[in-house]
Amino acid sequence: MAAPTPAAVAASRRKRAFDILMSFGALILFLPLLLTIAMLVRLETPGPVLFRQRRTGLNGSIFTVFKFRTMTVTEDGDTVRQATVGDARVTALGAVLRRFSLDELPQVLNVLRGEMSLIGPRPHAVAHDETWGKQVPGYELRFRAKPGLTGYAAVCGFRGEVRELQAIIDRVESDNEYIDTWSFTLDMKIVWRTLPLIFTDARAY
Repeated sequence: MAAPTPAAVAASRRKRAFDILMSFGALILFLPLLLTIAMLVRLETPGPVLFRQRRTGLNGSIFTVFKFRTMTVTEDGDTVRQATVGDARVTALGAVLRRFSLDELPQVLNVLRGEMSLIGPRPHAVAHDETWGKQVPGYELRFRAKPGLTGYAAVCGFRGEVRELQAIIDRVESDNEYIDTWSFTLDMKIVWRTLPLIFTDARAY
């Protein structure tokens, strides 16, 4: 897969400064919550506190994403099964964490490391990238920006399990529209639209 040319969104110093400031602030603010969740995950089921999985970042580079473990499995191979409604692999605590997107909080570390941004295309497992990249036109163009904790596709409703190919086509189109029309003002609008989804998004499971 040829590396696409980074767009303005990837080169913005203002965006990177905002990422560092906000993610560092979130790390300090939510530190007690992070420690509490880590303890509860450890107590609930055997296994690591953090779930690590390879994802595709800017220019197709591979990085390891951090999440709180919410399942009894830690898949990161050639085949990765997406979470579904009522998925038996999801633990009781994991269901709560996923419902309110609390499992995503450790990704502030990915933002601080420069592998992710607060706003950008949501990263998929490498196995999914390889599959969908062969099926969806323009899929590789998503990699012109750093992946994000939230993004334009997510606030437009294109989040969650991909049950049919059209779902990922819509997501990719939204991701590329975000990259092509990016502005710092657009990022602020996405942040604002993300807040209510923390409590009301039915696709978080």
